[in-house]
Amino acid sequence: MDRRIAALAVLLAAPLLGGAVSPGRTHADVAALGWRKMEWHGIRPADFSATPSGGIRVRGRGEGGFIFRPLSGAATCLAWRWRVDAGPPVTDLTKRGGDDRALAISVGFVEFGPAASFVTRTQHAVAQASAGDHRLPRSVLSYVWGGTGREVAAGTFFASPWTGAITRIRVLRPAEAPRGQWVEEKVDLGADWRIAFGGGEVPGLQEVVISTDVEDSGAAVDAQVENIRLVPCR
Repeated sequence: MDRRIAALAVLLAAPLLGGAVSPGRTHADVAALGWRKMEWHGIRPADFSATPSGGIRVRGRGEGGFIFRPLSGAATCLAWRWRVDAGPPVTDLTKRGGDDRALAISVGFVEFGPAASFVTRTQHAVAQASAGDHRLPRSVLSYVWGGTGREVAAGTFFASPWTGAITRIRVLRPAEAPRGQWVEEKVDLGADWRIAFGGGEVPGLQEVVISTDVEDSGAAVDAQVENIRLVPCR
């Protein structure tokens, strides 16, 4: 691709990419669990390693990054357990440049929300052309352990400051939640998608992502996630 065309593609796709990404070095034990590592350009990559129980441990200081693996089927409930032993202080997750969080579990869907504009769809197509063989989700729910520097009512979804056209965030555990202990979670992906994107037919699932971002605060992060799975909602 001509450099000028590539530069234009990145510029047009920026509202969806939230910063350019590229494949990172995935530890063999993490790859064996089906995960693939990605890194944000300009941000030192955090370390993702496998735990003896088959979970993922995230460690770093002033770093960020994410891993993903395919997740297919209809949107039912998603369950997992996680813990944070070290993480950033309270942040405002609605603001760029100050939205650090210890962990986020995000779920990508195969289709857009009903209000997605022509501009959003065009930006997504450009972003996809720049993303190589990684098929980008068209809508995303992100469940966060981190924040909040603003008042967010329990269960409220809000737009990502980076990829607001397709990503909705919900704080499950604020930064001040007790550390060093496991917490079980269960979310209804179908119901949450309708709430977050304003109704419509819930699309199929595409991928699940584990991410961290402590680049702005320079904080240390040491956190774990285990047993991510789809379960019946009843």
